[in-house]
Amino acid sequence: MLDMFKKKQNQQESVLPVFPQEIYQSGLLGLKDVIAPSAFEINSNYVRLGEKLARTIFVFAYPRFLATNWFSGVINLDKVFDIAIFFHPVDTAAVLKTLRKKVAQVQSQITVREEKGLVRDPMLDTAYQDLEALRDKLSQAQEKLFSFGIYITLYADTLEELNRNEGEIRSMLEARLVYTKPALFQQKEGINSVFPFGDDQIKVHNYFNTSPASSAFPFVSFDLTSNKGILYGINRHNNSLVLFDRFGFENYNSIMFAKSGSGKSYTAKLEILRSLMFDTDVLVIDPEREYEYLAESVGGRYFNISLTSKHHINPFDVPIPREDESAADVLRSHTIGLVGLFRLMMGGLTPEEDSVMDRAITETYNSKDITPESDFSQISSPTMSDFALVLANMEGGESLAMRIKKYTEGTWAGFINRPTNVNINVRLAVFSIRDMEEELRPIAMYLIINYIWSAVRRTLKKRLLVVDEAWIIMKSPDGASFLYGIAKRARKYYLGLATITQDVTDFMSSPYGKPIVTNSSIQMLLKQSPASINSVQEVFNLTDEEKFLLLESDVGEGIFFAGLKHIAIKIQASYTEHQIITSDPAELMAIKQAKDEIAIGGN
Repeated sequence: MLDMFKKKQNQQESVLPVFPQEIYQSGLLGLKDVIAPSAFEINSNYVRLGEKLARTIFVFAYPRFLATNWFSGVINLDKVFDIAIFFHPVDTAAVLKTLRKKVAQVQSQITVREEKGLVRDPMLDTAYQDLEALRDKLSQAQEKLFSFGIYITLYADTLEELNRNEGEIRSMLEARLVYTKPALFQQKEGINSVFPFGDDQIKVHNYFNTSPASSAFPFVSFDLTSNKGILYGINRHNNSLVLFDRFGFENYNSIMFAKSGSGKSYTAKLEILRSLMFDTDVLVIDPEREYEYLAESVGGRYFNISLTSKHHINPFDVPIPREDESAADVLRSHTIGLVGLFRLMMGGLTPEEDSVMDRAITETYNSKDITPESDFSQISSPTMSDFALVLANMEGGESLAMRIKKYTEGTWAGFINRPTNVNINVRLAVFSIRDMEEELRPIAMYLIINYIWSAVRRTLKKRLLVVDEAWIIMKSPDGASFLYGIAKRARKYYLGLATITQDVTDFMSSPYGKPIVTNSSIQMLLKQSPASINSVQEVFNLTDEEKFLLLESDVGEGIFFAGLKHIAIKIQASYTEHQIITSDPAELMAIKQAKDEIAIGGN
């Protein structure tokens, strides 16, 4: 008996062998295991996917006429949903045979009613006209016929929210005489139809010819897109592209508000990089040395303006007038700008001191034989030391000469008392003021902008001036007034002014803050801090939903304004662009390390 039992056991082991490899493979996770929800439950009018509820509805009735954009309200609805639109081409020859029979039936009904003396039926007449028109277009290949279906899957956390979302979409469509129903007892087929399998399992169709079918094109929405321009980002509601050309607006200015670390410099560098591809020269004022690598990558120039820098700008350089400008007007305008610079350098001037300064500037130019009749391209510009000497010998100018002495002698002399040795005749020029002392930063920024403004006025060319951390110059009334003056006049010289700031409160507290905003055709708001959001909401007339959107946005997300329209935007760069413009310290260290390794390997 024992031998028989052992023999039987050996036979079973030979029939059912154990393969450890198969057991191991059965325990591995596949792609389906990773993407599948934790649970799946099918009900009559909804499906549970893990913790989410989903309901699929379909469109079953349409009006006689469909206007363009009739579906855009649904597409731009700020809800979570998927849309599937199916176009099943119908054989034209078969359709024409069917239409011929249908026309004969309708015509027969009309004839019978006439013979009986009945009143004309407008519905029959309209049907006859529509059928004949469709036959003509199909016969002439002007249009095609499609079996057309639209399915929408809504998602929510609770059944109440799901019912509310369905009611909102249903009301929106019924207002246009478009009627929907939930796919009762077909929710599994419904969600499979909406998933990107291209499998129409519900098969609830209407016959549409080309024209009405095209009215449901899914990208007809509240997009901010023009026919030309650069890519600013992605529409967060429908993933369409935000393409714009700032030089196509009534003015070419833009302004960006964002808290620190929200991606404002990243966004600005991305626009610069893409603008360079469209023959736009770019000039940048960089307060934190964030644009240096970008300048190196595109073959631009980088100027470090500081007390010990080798780069200098002489504020007394006179712009060369264009053909449509007189030398007298240019010299007068430049003198006014110099007075504003001296107000900033000296912490303000009384009206009497202002008058003395104006006369001293004129005398300084006269001492170098620079008059409205001079050829400004052949002159030798005076320096700050020449101005201080003239000022000291003028009545009422002694105290002013003493106050300006710190800029002509000692440590601060190297900053402003030298001939200009920078050349911005390149596609990208960046001026850094990071190494400048804090109290001299507004002066340096004013000086650089004034120099750039003089160069811009000299030759007409498509240019973009980026002023990062503009609140630095906005702290002083003279600096704010100067920046506002450029914002108003930039269009005349084919210049776009891009103002970027993180300190919204300081910027808007200036009397010139709001005028600069209103003189900007493009406005961008990225993530905001709770302390400044109320001020931003007031200036831009934001709704409470938009306010919370800015508070909860991730890095590189916000609201993009162009004219009277605005959308939620996400800034997106390619891999190569990201490597050039990133400001993340960890990524910058990795890039530097990779470059060092390549350099060592090359040696």
